[in-house]
Amino acid sequence: MHPIPRHTPRPADDPQVGVIVIGYNDAAHVTTAVRSALAQGPVVREVVAVDDSSTDDSVDLLARLAATEPRLKVVRRRVNSGGCGSPRNTGLDRVTAPYVMFLDSDDVLPPGAVDALLTAATGADAEVAGGLCVRRELPGGREVRWQAALYAAHAVFEHPAQRPRLVHDTLCVNKLYRTDFLREHGIRFPEGRFPYEDFVFSARVLAARPRIALVPDRVYVWHVRRSADRLSISLDRADIANWRARTEASRLAYEILLGAGQKELARAARAKFLDHELRIYARELGLHDTHYQRAWWAHTRACLAQYDASDWAHNPTAPGRLIGRVVLGAPEPRDLPRLRDLASRPARLLPPYAHSPDGTPVWSADLPEVTLEPLLTRPVHLLPLAVDAELRPRARTALLRLRLHELYGRVEQAGPEALEVEWRCRETGVAAGPRTNAEPRPTPAGGGGVWSAEVKVDWSAFGAGTWDLRLRVRFRRGAYREVTAHAVAGAGLLRRRAAIGTRHAPVLVQPYATHSGSLALRVAPGLRGVMSVVRGRFRRLLH
Repeated sequence: MHPIPRHTPRPADDPQVGVIVIGYNDAAHVTTAVRSALAQGPVVREVVAVDDSSTDDSVDLLARLAATEPRLKVVRRRVNSGGCGSPRNTGLDRVTAPYVMFLDSDDVLPPGAVDALLTAATGADAEVAGGLCVRRELPGGREVRWQAALYAAHAVFEHPAQRPRLVHDTLCVNKLYRTDFLREHGIRFPEGRFPYEDFVFSARVLAARPRIALVPDRVYVWHVRRSADRLSISLDRADIANWRARTEASRLAYEILLGAGQKELARAARAKFLDHELRIYARELGLHDTHYQRAWWAHTRACLAQYDASDWAHNPTAPGRLIGRVVLGAPEPRDLPRLRDLASRPARLLPPYAHSPDGTPVWSADLPEVTLEPLLTRPVHLLPLAVDAELRPRARTALLRLRLHELYGRVEQAGPEALEVEWRCRETGVAAGPRTNAEPRPTPAGGGGVWSAEVKVDWSAFGAGTWDLRLRVRFRRGAYREVTAHAVAGAGLLRRRAAIGTRHAPVLVQPYATHSGSLALRVAPGLRGVMSVVRGRFRRLLH
């Protein structure tokens, strides 16, 4: 890695970048995307808008915009491709600028994005420049930075193997490419309906060993519309075909890197599949029916059977590797709630904590081949600690009961001294007051142990929104572990309740378990929400 060298600034009127915008039946957003590209200024020579044979007003809107904007070229494909790769390839064939970027019709480029990437690319003489992508949840507006660790500072890599973590950023849209580099190496997207086409494209880019410049600037805003009528490919995971497509794209990416002699990057791609893809789908597996679960399990076992010993040897107790080894060890779906919690971020390994006959920690008594022995030496701040949480709401306050489980003696060895409790609003990131400290006290629980603690929750600190519970377990000698809490159900613990919030106003509170099993709250203020609960309870009494 090298610092970006100083360079002569480019003239402000030096147009060098073409932006390819693709869309299909997205009249509501496509012109906003195009305008965000044109607004980058004179650095953008052309915007090539490729319409994938839309049946709505997309083409007419683009044509009207092109009539007033000479930099905009509109290309309409005659037949819908069913994917994103073909229209992007069409744009690559039409672009004339020496550098090129990609933009989807429902996303935007933030101001200064193109200039930041072009400055980095030209200053470092790099074939590829990448920057920070932000996932913006709509309509709420919550933002999550994509692969933030990669884009924490300016950096230049002579070739991708210097930073294997690059394989984790499979997006093609937060990057600027030298056009002749893509053409010289024949780098294109898979044609037709090929979900996760950017996995393959990104692997082809890395396989060609480009010099890469990275910048910490925000260069792409990825809009996530979960309530849309037509979900994006990455969000539409209801059918097993989506998982098969994702595993196929991951397999091809691995083979592309391996075939190019990039063994370290290929190994990193397999590790990424375990740590990212496998965890996402394992976390959601319990939401599907039995038919899906069996199909998913069988397909995943077939995929993981291609892995060799070295794929499993590195960091063997990492959550993705443990999940993969359980899937390989069991012919049928099993332990789904436990796998779900292990797939959460941060990971939680729920009891029971079994031992083999010789005393070695293992996944379970009937899967002793899945050893957990490395947990005995793993640093305490990386352990998959499990904390159960029960929330018992009352009118003005609630009682939060927490239980920290022992993990093969490691918790007692580290000496838990405090459980720090914080509620954070998912939409705004604001905390509901300062952290609350609770002292964990040891209590016996079967053959292991549990540390218990209780804290009060004051509803007056909560506004409307979704609130996630965040915990920090503090140990002796300053060590600590950030964790989430496993939501304990039953006995009406997750039932909606009417409570008293800020300024004595009524609020509706509903504790619930997230997809990863963590405890969270939905808070809705107002008399209307509370009365809906009262009416519901009254109807139940009548019946």
